[in-house]
Amino acid sequence: MQHLTSTPTAKAPAERFTGDVYLNMIDAPTDPARLAAALVRFTPGARTNWHRHANGQTLYVTDGIGLVGTRDGEVVRVSAGEIVKCPAGEEHWHGATDTTLMAHIAMVVGDAAGDGTTWLEPVTDEQYTQALATLSA
Repeated sequence: MQHLTSTPTAKAPAERFTGDVYLNMIDAPTDPARLAAALVRFTPGARTNWHRHANGQTLYVTDGIGLVGTRDGEVVRVSAGEIVKCPAGEEHWHGATDTTLMAHIAMVVGDAAGDGTTWLEPVTDEQYTQALATLSA
C-alpha cells in the first residue's frame, strides 16, 4: 500500500489549453498499469484544445459547470456528479463555461507508448461562443 496525502498543482501547458487550467495528477501509470487520472480545474472561459484518445476518456465532474464538445457540433452541459465518456478516437474538447469554473477528474487508459492522447489545434473563440449559444437556445 502507498498512502499519498497530496500532489503538487501544476499549471497546464499553454500549447494544449486556452485560459488558466491547473492539474493535480492522481495517478501516472507504471507497468503493468495503464490508467492515468488527474484532477483538472478550469477557470471561466478556459478549455482544452481539440484532442482524441486512442482508448477513449472518462470525465467525472467534481465542481462547477462545464461544456464538452465534439467535431460534429454536439455540445453537452455538465455539472458536479455527472460523467461523460468520450469513445476511442473521437475528437473533442472540454472546459468551463464563460461565467463558472469547472473541475473534473480525467481518466484515460494508455498503451505502452504513453497515455494515448493526440493533441490538436485550439478551440477557437468562435467555436467556444457557438457552443455556449447552443446551450442557451
